[in-house]
Amino acid sequence: MSLASKLARYKRGIISFWRLYKKNRFGMVGLVMLLAFIFLAAAADLIAMALGYRFDELVISVTSVGTITPSALLCAMAYGARVSLIIGITASACSVLLGTLIGMVSGYIGGRVDEGLMRITDFIMMLPRLPLLIVLAAVLRGGGAALGLSNIILVIAILGWAGTARVVRSQVLSLKERPFVEAARAIGASDRYILFKHILPNIMPLVMTYMVLGVPGAILSEASLTFLGLGIDISRSISWGSILYWAANPFYGAGAMIYITKPWVVIPPGLCITLLTLATILMGYAMDEILNPRLRRR
Repeated sequence: MSLASKLARYKRGIISFWRLYKKNRFGMVGLVMLLAFIFLAAAADLIAMALGYRFDELVISVTSVGTITPSALLCAMAYGARVSLIIGITASACSVLLGTLIGMVSGYIGGRVDEGLMRITDFIMMLPRLPLLIVLAAVLRGGGAALGLSNIILVIAILGWAGTARVVRSQVLSLKERPFVEAARAIGASDRYILFKHILPNIMPLVMTYMVLGVPGAILSEASLTFLGLGIDISRSISWGSILYWAANPFYGAGAMIYITKPWVVIPPGLCITLLTLATILMGYAMDEILNPRLRRR
């Protein structure tokens, strides 16, 4: 198959997917919400410039959130959206990629390899997520240095791949017995060729759905770690979790009293976390409904 024909096929697939997706009301609501947050994150510098703030001034305003102005809070929310989107999308993609590779290898090879990888998967799934996130974050912090974005993404990805691996493995166990795979094996195709040319394209809809559905967990994990003081450098960076952290700090944000005296400071970051999580969940379920033949409406 030539490159032009492959591109034409992919284009037809995208057009067909969009035709079905735009008929899903909840999916469209989620997409509009996500695009709004993407626009807010992309325009963070412009918003700060228009309101007359520099980034370092905003960091100082967030650390003394008890006296922050509404305009400074708006700028901080925009920068926080950038951090949440970067970590959420990247961490979810990394965890799903790792889970897909492990699930493919486990399901296709079988035997002791499958047994060993699945026991590791079961062990990861059995562990409580948040306590283990806290432990890993504390270990990576070492002597007290704050975690960078890459380390937070690494921590979330390490603990988020197990569910994807188990689902992908079950699909590969079914696909490897299909006639087209048997035919490829009969003509001498290598295992790598079969995995990446025949099996992977058939599980890509499932992988894409899991990647979208994994974004909310990654966003909540980052916000939780930062709120506990174990995430990004809260003295140099801004995220929705850091705003909540400083609001709950009795020395800088007037402690719990700020939730009563100035609720407009803590409601926006919590509401944004909720809305962004809801947006990706709605999109994920819409994609699952479209790409999963058992759920697709006729």
